[in-house]
Amino acid sequence: MSTGTRLRLVESGDAAELAAVVRASADHLRPFEPSRTPEYYTEAGQRRTIGLLLAAAQTGSSVPFVITDDDGELLGRITLSGVTRGALQSCALGYWVRADRTRQGHATRAVGLAVDHAFGRLGLHRVQAETLPENTASQRALERNGFVRYGLAPQYIHIDGAWRDHVMFQLLAPSA
Repeated sequence: MSTGTRLRLVESGDAAELAAVVRASADHLRPFEPSRTPEYYTEAGQRRTIGLLLAAAQTGSSVPFVITDDDGELLGRITLSGVTRGALQSCALGYWVRADRTRQGHATRAVGLAVDHAFGRLGLHRVQAETLPENTASQRALERNGFVRYGLAPQYIHIDGAWRDHVMFQLLAPSA
């Protein structure tokens, strides 16, 4: 089992493998994600999700990656979304890693690679991310990459059937 971590843009051909991964990780991901329809866990549902991600990428508002190991095994997804230009130059970061590959450093390394893309290739000034207060593993991945906790957003995102508070994190681009 490879321990390296890579990112590549999601492709329509990833639908079957993503469907298998989200089905196998459903119980692990459920407490941290919006409620999902049964279709989401199918190849057709993942093809639809990928289509929406790629459409947003075409407009420049999103960069959807899959997380893989050095051998190309699909480990999860990470997305730079809500890319805003003009005076803000910012985006939001969201990610997940499959249940059987957590606690191996993949999330931490994937966050670092995505941040490098945001500040390097996209030239953004700020990346923000939010976690549920109890999601300490995700918070550690952010903090290991220099993210700073700056607040709490009450009832911020509808997760697993309820409006949930989220801890707010941000990382600013290094000064030139």
